[in-house]
Amino acid sequence: MYAVIKTGGKQYKVAVGDRLRVEKLAAEEGAPVELGPVLMVADGENITLAPAAAEIPVSATVVGHGRGDKIRVFKMRRRKHYRRTYGHRQSYTEIKITAIGAGGSGHGGAQLTATGDQADGA
Repeated sequence: MYAVIKTGGKQYKVAVGDRLRVEKLAAEEGAPVELGPVLMVADGENITLAPAAAEIPVSATVVGHGRGDKIRVFKMRRRKHYRRTYGHRQSYTEIKITAIGAGGSGHGGAQLTATGDQADGA
């Protein structure tokens, strides 16, 4: 079972247990977060697309916050004596996907949790 979510202006394909770095979220370490909007959920042969997939929650836990590698930005206009150099480090939040399609969401399919066991969604 996997889902396609959109956060921070980017789309991610996620499955239970995946760890990924997304744009910085305003959440403490260890705090649970709900990711969305959900664009698609695939469970074996069943595929649920938006807008019906938006009702299926994708839960994650914040593992930590950090900053990426520094990039150098160099601007220059030839023959104009114009040169500028600066750097940039993008902040990120590392999250771990804990559940896709928690029970009680109205999703008729199964729910998958971080332990890997499968339970019927009501």
